[in-house]
This record gives sequence, C-alpha cells and structure tokens, in this order.
Amino acid sequence: MNTIQKTVTSKDGTTIAFEQLGVGPAIVLVDPALAYRTGSAKLANLLAEKFTVISYDRRGRGKSTDTQPYTIEREVEDIEALIDAAGGSAYLFGSSSGSVLALDAASKLGNKVKGLFMYEPPFIIDNSRPPMPDDFADQVTKLVSADRRSDAVKLFFNKGMGIPAVFVTMMRLFMRDWSKMVEIAHTLPYDLAVLAGTQSGKPLPVKRWASITAPTLVMTGGKSEPFFHKGAQALAEVLPNTQHRILKDQHHGSVVTAPKVIASELVEFFKV
Repeated sequence: MNTIQKTVTSKDGTTIAFEQLGVGPAIVLVDPALAYRTGSAKLANLLAEKFTVISYDRRGRGKSTDTQPYTIEREVEDIEALIDAAGGSAYLFGSSSGSVLALDAASKLGNKVKGLFMYEPPFIIDNSRPPMPDDFADQVTKLVSADRRSDAVKLFFNKGMGIPAVFVTMMRLFMRDWSKMVEIAHTLPYDLAVLAGTQSGKPLPVKRWASITAPTLVMTGGKSEPFFHKGAQALAEVLPNTQHRILKDQHHGSVVTAPKVIASELVEFFKV
C-alpha cells in the first residue's frame, strides 16, 4: 500500500505532518514521549489491512511545527484536526504517555472518537512504584532551557522511567536513535504536562475524563512492572465502558517489538 504524506493545520496555526496508509475506518496513532511517527511504522503497516491509519508527528517533533505557549488543549486540537481530515470520526490508539493524551482527546471530542485503545499508561496510584518527584517537570524544563538536552533525556529515562543510570549511559553511547531523541527533548515537558496528577501515588484525577463515552480498552503487558497493572485496573474501575486486559508475555516496548500482537488485539477490540 502507498503511504500518502500530508499536513493539516491545527486551530492555533500549527502545522501537523502525518502519513495516511490503508483503507477502512480511520485510526489515529498517538506516540509516547521522545517518539516520532516512524516509531509506529510497523504497527501502522499491519493495521493498514483493516484501517485508514493516521501516523503523525506530535507538535514540536519531526516535520510538524510548534506554537507557544504549550497546553494540553492544543494537542487535543491537533488530534481533532487529524480526525476531521480523516472524515470526522476515528478510533484512537496511544501508548505510554501518548495513551493519556489520547484519553484526554477521547474525553473532549465526544462522538468524534469511536473507540480508544490505551497501551500501558504510566499511572502511579499507590506504593507499587515510588511516585515522581513534585518538581520533576521543573528539573527537565531547566535542563532543556539551559540547552542540556542530552542531560534532560538521561534524567527522563533514569527518574521518569526508572532505568538505572548505568543502563542509561549505555543507551546514550550505543543507541542509534539517541541523537534523534535529543533533538526533541524540548517536548519532554509536554508529555510531563499530560501526565501531571497521574504519577503522584494518589488516586487518579477521574473528573478529568468524566465525559468520556467511547468504548475503551486499557491493556498492559504480562511482563511489565506491577504499577502499570495497578493504574490500568484503577482506570477501568472508575470510567464507564472501560476494561483492562493483560497481554501475556508482553512488556512496555511491545508496540515496537511485537506489533503483530498489538495489531491483533486492536482489530479484535474494535471489531473491524
């Protein structure tokens, strides 16, 4: 199938670059922190057999532009512009912090979102994982502002994702895409804004998503840390029309490492 390169203009004038692939009902893929649309390319190709797949660069990344000041509402408007360009309604898929942004979009865009599939939102709702420091977003922002972008990425992986410092150093030295992540380090505060209030070790701010009506699946990998499962289950218990499932043998990186498994679950849940 041919991939069509397109752009759409969001409400604040930001240009959002995206790729369109496949035929069928539209699905928008919402990437996590430090990711470009190319990161979900394998998943997009698999889904294109059943869906019209929209893979996009979130604002400030890749070929998309950016407009200050940043707000979560502007990112929701970006998703709305993509949905409108795809015909006015779509399914949403998001992973990690991208799944929380997709949840925000589903709660605000009403019938424009036909269904939502969240893979491993990084909610910390109890003591199954230490909460994020209250000033973590400020720490990252200060590093970015001082043009210490690589340090900001290291801090995110170490404190944010809980990867030991020695392994983060190895990632910096040997990971092929490290420089690409450094290029978009300025968008880390965007994802941390999306996650604000969800990583404190306290109950989820459910009023934030109270208006959601779309059928929602929150999926976690069987090999993932307990806090992922606890947060997903908590969300399923408080939101209507929401369920939690555990995907055997999978982990936080399975969207990239096991796209066939994820695609199969997407097709089954959305019944396409």
